[in-house]
Amino acid sequence: MIQLIASDFGVDAAAANGTPRRTISGTAVPYGVEAQVSGGQSVIFQEGSLPVDGKNPRLFMYHDSSMPVGVVTERVNTPQGMMFSAKISATSLGNDALTMAGDGTIDQVSVGINPTKWHFDDNGTMIIEAAQWTELSLVPIAAFGDLSNIASVAATADESIHQPVEEITNIETEVPEQEQEVMEQVSASAPQPELVPASAIVFAEPKREFRMPSSGEYLAAYHRGGQIWADVNSAYQAAVNKNKSAFEFAAGDVATTNTPGLLPVPVLGPLVQDINFVRPVIQAVGARAFPDGGASKTFVRPTITTHTSVGAQSAEFDAASATTMVIASNTISKTTFAGQVSLSVQDIDFTSPSAMQLILNDLMGEYMLATDNFAADNLLTAATSSGVWDLTAADLMKSIYDAAVDVANNRNWMPTHLFVSPDVWGQLGQVADSTGRPLFPFVGAGLTGQNALGNLEAGSWNGTPLGLQIVVDSNFAAKTMIITRVGTGMGDAYEVYEAQRGMMSVELPSTLGRQFSYHGYVSTFAAIGGMIRKITQA
Repeated sequence: MIQLIASDFGVDAAAANGTPRRTISGTAVPYGVEAQVSGGQSVIFQEGSLPVDGKNPRLFMYHDSSMPVGVVTERVNTPQGMMFSAKISATSLGNDALTMAGDGTIDQVSVGINPTKWHFDDNGTMIIEAAQWTELSLVPIAAFGDLSNIASVAATADESIHQPVEEITNIETEVPEQEQEVMEQVSASAPQPELVPASAIVFAEPKREFRMPSSGEYLAAYHRGGQIWADVNSAYQAAVNKNKSAFEFAAGDVATTNTPGLLPVPVLGPLVQDINFVRPVIQAVGARAFPDGGASKTFVRPTITTHTSVGAQSAEFDAASATTMVIASNTISKTTFAGQVSLSVQDIDFTSPSAMQLILNDLMGEYMLATDNFAADNLLTAATSSGVWDLTAADLMKSIYDAAVDVANNRNWMPTHLFVSPDVWGQLGQVADSTGRPLFPFVGAGLTGQNALGNLEAGSWNGTPLGLQIVVDSNFAAKTMIITRVGTGMGDAYEVYEAQRGMMSVELPSTLGRQFSYHGYVSTFAAIGGMIRKITQA
């Protein structure tokens, strides 16, 4: 399954005749645009690679099949990408999704597909030629920029359906004045797209005189690109030329200190991101769903503590080997991870790009780091020592294979991953043999059979002993090196369970603010402790 995450959207909360509507529409995925999927692989969708017929994809929250909120009702192929319309179900969860989409709390969509025909280009990018489109999800994290988004939200719902007041109350669904001005100007200056989904509402507007855009409006048009950018830029130059005579005939000396309102303030975006919000340990292990929809505070994970036995019969009528199987009932508790932030309405309305989206993305990113740190710490705690590395090349190989033997003994499962902290990754890359050649070479790309580092990457390290996949995670304590088996579905020594509950929002009228929180539940379990082996340093 490949999951591609799209971007934010504008809001159109009015229905055609005042009738309640529960639809969203826009672009599910753009064609010909490179992006990274949830597993880290770079992909490009070819035009027509997604089907427009067959079973309609379901609409989920956060790619969680236990949280359905609707179904995709329309699919239209264009040269630019796959357009969609989706119907939101009249359920409590559907109401929550519609409310969060309307107020901007959730403003992205993500496709889930199973590729059926593809190839890789010279850069290793996966070119998808055909795929099964299984689901579409409402998600909060962007990957495609504004090339793939929801174009409209029909956010009016049946008044007889009440929202749960514990989670979301008094959610504002109107567009902030500044965003509405941008939408009106772009609509006035740019022609409407030729292709509009049948369920999208497009209102005609009288031609408006173009006024000078703000820096935020100018950048918004620039990032959207295409004809919209060309029209806004052309109208901007026309406005400059129209007022040029007034500047030429002004009396006296005029400096920039006299005309601050006429000076554009350029903003170079996007915001500089100094943290990479990734979860190497959880991604390698794979987060599993909680049983029974995650409704309980704890759950039981059974393991075998004593197996049955079989032995050779010494003589006829001798008793056969008999051992009672013993199964342990391991109780696992859930740990809650949450964060909150309060924003003033001024900060939401006046900032461009929107501070709200930037701050909420950061809040969700910090959730990712905190949960991965939890999984990394518990993996190290569960590990048993298989020896000490004295930092020499010979002893390194001995230590790695000794740990692998400890994993396989009495179990027949072989290890799959090597988890290390960044400092250990740096040490491994510098280990050389007696002639000075790197111990772990990159073999290929014209270097076949030669001992050289070549294209050394933390995510896929060619030349690692036993074919282990190396996982580098800065959440590990220094000098961490763990060998184990995970992510295969069978014989996994370490398990991670997670339920992301997402964003909640409530308005604070008394302080003119809005409070947001993001939370989820995570559990870890050392299923086969003897297969989690660590190598320490002298």
